[in-house]
Amino acid sequence: MADVGNGTIGFTVNQGEPIRVLPVEEAEKGLYYHSNLDQNIAVIMRTIYIFKSESKGNEDAVEVVKNGLSKILVHHYPLAGRLTISSEGKFIVDCTGEGVVFVEVEADCGLDEIGDITKPDPNILGKLVYEIPAAQNLLQIPLLVIQVTKFKCGGFSIGMSMNQCMLDGIAVMEFVNGWGEVTRGLPLKTPPFLDKTMLKPRNPPTIEFQHHEFDEIEDISNTNMLYEEEEMAYKSFLFDSDKLGRLKEQAIEDGALSKCTTFQVFAGFVWRARCKALNLVPGQKTKLLFAVDGRQRFIPQLPQGFAGNGIVLTYSMSTAGELVNKPLSFAVGLIKEAVKLVTTDSFMRSAIDYFEVTRAKPSLDGTVLITNWSKLSFYTMDFGWGEPISSGPVALLRKQVLIFLPHHKDKKNICLLLGLHVSAMNAFEHLM
Repeated sequence: MADVGNGTIGFTVNQGEPIRVLPVEEAEKGLYYHSNLDQNIAVIMRTIYIFKSESKGNEDAVEVVKNGLSKILVHHYPLAGRLTISSEGKFIVDCTGEGVVFVEVEADCGLDEIGDITKPDPNILGKLVYEIPAAQNLLQIPLLVIQVTKFKCGGFSIGMSMNQCMLDGIAVMEFVNGWGEVTRGLPLKTPPFLDKTMLKPRNPPTIEFQHHEFDEIEDISNTNMLYEEEEMAYKSFLFDSDKLGRLKEQAIEDGALSKCTTFQVFAGFVWRARCKALNLVPGQKTKLLFAVDGRQRFIPQLPQGFAGNGIVLTYSMSTAGELVNKPLSFAVGLIKEAVKLVTTDSFMRSAIDYFEVTRAKPSLDGTVLITNWSKLSFYTMDFGWGEPISSGPVALLRKQVLIFLPHHKDKKNICLLLGLHVSAMNAFEHLM
């Protein structure tokens, strides 16, 4: 095993040689279609799940988790393939059956010594997820990489690195829960539905809406320069149901809105607070991007267990001056209108067709991108050691991205993760 730790930041780990885990049965070969909704989020997401049982040690954790992985790959066989480029110049999966990269690691400490994993910290948490050395681009990174780290206290972690072009948050949770089920010898509650051709663009493509989610925004506030000059700070903030309830009361107190959802009010509150903390000039345009689950909004609806990206980006747009100086109801109202856009099959098909014609990717300058995982089942997977005692992402993908997570098993509480340059983070913390 190779020592890949750094004793100055917490703990060291001894890493075994990477191996490949193959489906336990022969799987289908050939090219596997990616929809246009998959194309926009071809990024590597790294997450960690930590397990510890009072009655069971971690001696056989690696073998049990690895054997379960080979079983679930029979159902999710595209994850054992490799990403490539189609004749149309799009991402597509070649189902080669090369397998998932799997690494066994031992840490020189107990779980209590790694700190709070709800705070993204690549220096610490990055040791718990394996990265492919010398990879130059996405095509050189396997679609799924798993690291199992055993700790001296008897606990262990599963570090998962997955290309999000394969599965959105809902589908990832169905995958990991299914992985736990087959590991424990149970049938899959939600078998994956792998055919994504129902999301093909129309012929001819028909753009029926203005898709401002792709607009580029000029950074007249010079925030990009601040990010270059100052160090980034990453923090997490917990909002319990009482705080969220007070925000809802604040959003409707002026009578402009009669009701709003928890997501709408929290997104509006955070969007405004971030603008204030960055001290944007009043005329600065600011865009809020977030994904809406389209599974039940498409016509026909996507089948249960849809194993792909069934989410569609929608947007709100404002100037910083309006957002900051008007009451909270203004921001929340913009978000309610953004949600309405995605209630129709025609808007979502138009977004698919827009990409087909333009190959545009959403621009993140002047933008806040919210990844809402607050309703996902992070704490229901079980490999035989009970449900995770903690879970979370290793790092935020971009400085413009922030994440809503459930606080442990209580989905009524939301944990906000974000990164800002230090002076803005101090201001944001005060606003929280």
